Amino acid sequence: MKNNRLVRSAAAAAVLLLAATACSTKTGTSSERVGKDDVAMGPGVTDTTITLGALTDLTGVYASLGKSIVNAQQMWAEQVNKSGGICGRKVEIKVKDHGYDVQKGVAAFAEVEPDSALLTQVIGSPIVAALKQDIAARKILTLPLGWSSTLLGQEYVQVVGPTYDIDMVNAVDFLTRTAHLTAGAKIGHVYFEGEYGENALAGARYAAQQSGYEIVGQKIKATDTDLAAQVTALKQAGVKAILISAGPKQTASLVGLSAAQGLLVPVVSSAPGFAPQLLDSAAAPALEKMLFLTSGYPAASADTSRMRQLVQDYKARYPDAPVDSGVVSGWVAAQVAAGALSDACTAKKLTREGIAAAHRAQTALNILDVPFDFSDPSKPSTYASFVQKPSKQATGGLTTVEPAHEVAAARAYQLPKG
Repeated sequence: MKNNRLVRSAAAAAVLLLAATACSTKTGTSSERVGKDDVAMGPGVTDTTITLGALTDLTGVYASLGKSIVNAQQMWAEQVNKSGGICGRKVEIKVKDHGYDVQKGVAAFAEVEPDSALLTQVIGSPIVAALKQDIAARKILTLPLGWSSTLLGQEYVQVVGPTYDIDMVNAVDFLTRTAHLTAGAKIGHVYFEGEYGENALAGARYAAQQSGYEIVGQKIKATDTDLAAQVTALKQAGVKAILISAGPKQTASLVGLSAAQGLLVPVVSSAPGFAPQLLDSAAAPALEKMLFLTSGYPAASADTSRMRQLVQDYKARYPDAPVDSGVVSGWVAAQVAAGALSDACTAKKLTREGIAAAHRAQTALNILDVPFDFSDPSKPSTYASFVQKPSKQATGGLTTVEPAHEVAAARAYQLPKG
């Protein structure tokens, strides 16, 4: 009996050893392998393919922008593959729609993450905030299409551009110079509840305090589309300008109703608050007259060779789709992903840690003539914002009022901790 037990134990040990040997590779883990080209490969990477994940909004409040972002990134993947791929591998993007719903976003992450090398987009700061711990645990580089500064300080989360609060600091500076505000002036701020709106509000309050202004806040929900009550409250408060950090429908309602009520003051929106389709609505004349935007990315109408090429390619690939800010932001995020993957390939480390390390080594990545510094996870990759204005005649519905620049107050601002 004793000999039989020894035989069984030895056999079990042999089975375990064989199983471990079958799962192990030169890197010593089941999730990392070494390719035929001696490149270490993590999840989402094979000898022939690099799979990327995208958690987007195709049915919620940012559906129009989400569609454009997906289109731009799929076009990028097609172009990359036609030129030989990245690291000799074909690039594929697995897209999941969450409808700007946090629970659906978490479920989509669980489905996409295991087989993705990185995430080229996650629309919505609230959704990224809910996923931060999982992203860190799985060490997957994630490019949110959400710009809350509460997402900073995460090694594997990269906000590409100025954060919402920095944009609002720059917006208040713009209003100070152009609307001739004086100490004691009141500025309205209509904002979504949650990460996006409240982060923007923090920046607005800081900038207003520096200049002796008062912010009159109006919190709304993503489902609120009639802002008559908010416009009435702001008019009664005597605001001299308005900031809005919400969606396109809310921006159209705010500006259209403000014009109708005779509240003819400048309105500055965060970038997600505008879509060119608004210029086909009844609010179009008021939008062209009263609205401005702050954005970390150039307008699609920018007269640069890189932007002209992007617009030309996009129109050729999607002739019936609008060219909007989603095209630009989706393309920018794709270029960030391309830079990280290409540099990781050069280092022969297409693992998640290798991709993130390659990304963090980029201190001056120029995309569409905008330089980004990704070396410090705790800081925005840029503090500069463009100021833009709606124009029905312009490609993408926006023209540039002021080129990207930062103000001293933006660097002095204490970023909120996530």
